[in-house]
Amino acid sequence: MKIRLIHRKTHWTLTIQGWIVTLLCIMSFMLFTLNTIYPFLAVNSPVAADVMVVEGWIPDYAIKDAIALFQRGSYNYLITTGLPVTKGYYLAEYNNFAELTAATFISLGFNSEKLVAVPAPNVIKHRTQASAIALREWLSTSELEVKSINLYSLGPHARRSWIIFKAVLEPKIRVGVIAAEPQEYDPQQWWQSSEGVRTMIGEAIAYLYARFVDWQT
Repeated sequence: MKIRLIHRKTHWTLTIQGWIVTLLCIMSFMLFTLNTIYPFLAVNSPVAADVMVVEGWIPDYAIKDAIALFQRGSYNYLITTGLPVTKGYYLAEYNNFAELTAATFISLGFNSEKLVAVPAPNVIKHRTQASAIALREWLSTSELEVKSINLYSLGPHARRSWIIFKAVLEPKIRVGVIAAEPQEYDPQQWWQSSEGVRTMIGEAIAYLYARFVDWQT
């Protein structure tokens, strides 16, 4: 009985020209991704609305931009959302981002009569969903007749927040979105700074998770 331990096997492999074409395709895909991922995540798709909803965790410079945007638009009210703060909770006058951000708006000269803070409860998971649900519950009991809102978020976080707020509020309330431009890095060349790389990778992963695994993020 003859025992064979090895055998000859033929297979296809890339030629030099094939490797060149493959590498060019990979490089083209990488360049395309670098140039398109930020505008995709930092989506701007506002709708005609008389209410602006601001995520309370955004930095102060974005709050200034939100005031200017509010004044240029046809908004009647501005609503801040947010969870409890995670630093200085026992020392701060305001213990959640919704009220803290609302106070910042007022300190910057915003009309308090057009401002409402809607804090969300403390949760470990589904934080954006908690803010959206708190907003929905507040709107359902308020005297405002809101048919559409524009959600104001920061940079590449905008698309993920938009997905979640739409899932919670629509079809009863139409949701648009506006992405403030971050100042911590250049959005057009985000790959040139560690902050930009960390933010984009994290938001891209979080978007895929929210979009295809669990939107309650």
